[in-house]
Amino acid sequence: MQEHPQPPSGILAGPRHLFPVRVFFEDTDLTGFAYHANYLKWAERARSDLLRLLGIDQRAALEAGEGHYVVADANLRYLAPARFDEALIVSTEMLELRAVSVRLIQRVSRGTDLLAEIAVRVGFVGLDGRPRRQPVDWRTAFETFAAKEA
Repeated sequence: MQEHPQPPSGILAGPRHLFPVRVFFEDTDLTGFAYHANYLKWAERARSDLLRLLGIDQRAALEAGEGHYVVADANLRYLAPARFDEALIVSTEMLELRAVSVRLIQRVSRGTDLLAEIAVRVGFVGLDGRPRRQPVDWRTAFETFAAKEA
């Protein structure tokens, strides 16, 4: 019996999460470079994978009526273009953990070349959209992640 392939997953490498992505043809624009909005999509996938690896189940929290994360702000800086079929890594590190929010820095790289840097703050909100304290175990998961040695 043949195994079914699994979606890509990242790894926890000390205080960083590393998530692989490949630039597909659909990710490019007329110039052949990766379209700017795709960097935000790749960063979102990496953050979702990080949460999964940390044991944070947003879907269960949402279904239980507790709440979920939303992007409060994001600042993206482009440094070099990605091209069709290139293998990239999105690395994520925690910068600050507060009662309601987490600030992260995400870098999109091709080998040793830094292509883009995204500073993002996500906040925990209830089903009414109002900010609320993150679950204690979620904060603990982030604290443990950030404290790991490289």
